[in-house]
Amino acid sequence: MAEKSPSAVVVGAGVTGLTTAICLAEAGCAVQVWAAEAPQDTTSAVAGALWGPSFQEPLAKTLQWTEQSLRDFRSLAEDDRTGVRLAPTLTVGELPPSDELPPQARLIPDLRPCPASQLPRGFGRGYTATMPLVDMPRYLDYLTDRLADLGGSLQIRPVVSLAEPVAAAEVVLNCSGLGARQLVGDTEVQPSFGQWVVLTNPGLDRVFLELASAAETTSIFPHSDRVLCGGVSIPGRQDRTPDPQVTERILQRCRAVEPRLGEAEVSAVRTGLRPERPAIRLEAETIGSTRVVHSYGHGGSGVSLSWGCARAAAALVFR
Repeated sequence: MAEKSPSAVVVGAGVTGLTTAICLAEAGCAVQVWAAEAPQDTTSAVAGALWGPSFQEPLAKTLQWTEQSLRDFRSLAEDDRTGVRLAPTLTVGELPPSDELPPQARLIPDLRPCPASQLPRGFGRGYTATMPLVDMPRYLDYLTDRLADLGGSLQIRPVVSLAEPVAAAEVVLNCSGLGARQLVGDTEVQPSFGQWVVLTNPGLDRVFLELASAAETTSIFPHSDRVLCGGVSIPGRQDRTPDPQVTERILQRCRAVEPRLGEAEVSAVRTGLRPERPAIRLEAETIGSTRVVHSYGHGGSGVSLSWGCARAAAALVFR
């Protein structure tokens, strides 16, 4: 198969699908992306989106995948077209002391404890770092253009059965996210509702991220023209209707941490359903004469895992 240019269909046009399609196209495949939603309509489009450690199973592999993604994002940050920048970051919350940090956290560039005097009120421990922050609307456009430059194409074409792409291509990549529940009958994939409030940017540059086990936490992701404020995670909820009470609580928490947001105008409220799964599924099988590789279940770490999983999925195609 590696000696010719196999045809490939990637199911899904979120960050995982587009990144995987690019890796396949760069490996010589003739790639089509089939998706029910355009990239700008996916959950990926409304993500924060900060590269960070993943603590999902399989832990050894997710450690490798996030490390690979970090290398790719650091390179992408050198190109203004991508929407990726290396942002100063303050992470607070339920965090271990520096001598007890897990291997995942040790991947974070420039990680160091933040003096207590510099922490917002109410937080006892924090770390500063420099981490890739991705302007997702710009980044998804960049990925779409990069795929097109490689000869790949994108079709808005809902897929209800794997039999459809299997009949059309020698290689199929299942990057359907939450759609895997219907596409392959994987009931381990469950939705987790997220909601973000978008405000005009009053001049913020630093990311603020609270890590805690609570359903609602505080996050501030500043981009050039706007700030995404969060967050909430409600497992099992499938309704994407914004909750006005959640909006108010997000605004209260974020404005308490960053008073400059007090005068910022609310321009939108965005919601999405993260595809949670106990363990990421990244494995290959053969259906008829077609090589099928599954890559889904990334939850809220789709961006962080995107390049690592895409390169691993492409490697499985030719194994």
